[in-house]
Amino acid sequence: MRDEIKDNDVLILGAGIAGLAAARALGERGIRATVLEARERVGGRLLSRRSAGGGTVELGAEFVHGRAPELWALLAECEAQTTERDGTMLREEWNGGLIEDDPKDDEMFAPLEDLEDFAGEDVSFTDWLATSEVAEEDRPALLGYVEGFNAADAHRIGIRSLGVQQKAEDTIEGDRAWHLRGGYAQLAEYLAGRVKDLGGDVRLNTEVLAIRWSAHQVEVETTQGILRAKQCIVTLPLGVLQRVNSETALRITPEPAAISQARRLEMGHAVRFTLVFRERWWEQSPALDAVSLQTMSFLFTSKRLPAVWWTPHPEPEASPTLTGWVGGPRAMALEGKSAEELGREACTALAEVFSMDEALVRASLLETHTHDWTNDPFARGAYSYVPAGAIDAPTAMAQPEADTLFFAGEHTDTTGNWGTVHAALRSGLRAAQQVLGEG
Repeated sequence: MRDEIKDNDVLILGAGIAGLAAARALGERGIRATVLEARERVGGRLLSRRSAGGGTVELGAEFVHGRAPELWALLAECEAQTTERDGTMLREEWNGGLIEDDPKDDEMFAPLEDLEDFAGEDVSFTDWLATSEVAEEDRPALLGYVEGFNAADAHRIGIRSLGVQQKAEDTIEGDRAWHLRGGYAQLAEYLAGRVKDLGGDVRLNTEVLAIRWSAHQVEVETTQGILRAKQCIVTLPLGVLQRVNSETALRITPEPAAISQARRLEMGHAVRFTLVFRERWWEQSPALDAVSLQTMSFLFTSKRLPAVWWTPHPEPEASPTLTGWVGGPRAMALEGKSAEELGREACTALAEVFSMDEALVRASLLETHTHDWTNDPFARGAYSYVPAGAIDAPTAMAQPEADTLFFAGEHTDTTGNWGTVHAALRSGLRAAQQVLGEG
């Protein structure tokens, strides 16, 4: 430990996974960090709520993608219970009707897998697709997947980043996914508890208004007063950082180099909502055999919005829910709609998909949960992606500024796992090491 670091000498902006992980790591080395959070809760873009059915509904990050060791170590430490996702995948055909979809037999994703060692010009996915050998009939589905999974605009997301991301996923079994029983927010709450146990402080309802800094001197103006420190870790989401020093946003003086790098990246947008029902009415559908319906995990309805749905299968104790997801430009068609509007429209669409009586579906609906991340002033979007020509920007953002300002968050990940919880966790641990002079 360096002599100049003393108790409470580090401020951390944001109590998401990145900020809390950094604070806990510093606390374990005897450094009591102070975490400032604008919201009334910890977790950032982890948002878990209890439903009328007694279960947990996720409104932010939901799945554990792959087996990233840092995340699984944390899951084990806090004794979180996980269930691996499996079950039947169903697809609505364009002319109506449902069929079982076996992704293992689908060659649609082969072009993305072939991008792992792509060394050509970094162009947008749509530009690459236009000159690729991908069959014309396969292009719409592939484009829809890239936009939906990455919450990205295919005209912006870079082909190099897709290749790096694919390679990163392969190293952690990224094709596997798990669900956390009891909600993802339990990880943030656990980390916040550990920070406090180690002598740190987590201050909620404390919005940062301005940061003034010079080498080893940071002054942070908040709605609860002014705090000073020698070093500061900034874990604010990319969408917030991109608005720094605008007329109505957070001001940082002087503007650090990381902000110009942030403006080279893109914040993805998505709409997701969860319908909580009294019963699993879809299991009574005449559209498919009972076994396929009872084990339904994912449903793809490409001609509709949302285009992707999932159930909590195989968790038998989970409430009967269906979660709808749409990412990228198509999300704009649903942005701004209330939970009630989304629920009504979804019941109409789902009744058609499953050939069920719409009145029965509506009667079964208990409630609809959603959160508008795009218009959330403390998020300004779902998660980041890397546009063409900006593959170096996340690593550039991860570089310390005069050993005083440090940036963390999923958008600063240097391992190609952007947009994930494990990317945020890794970035927080990396920032803590940099503060300690070990990174």
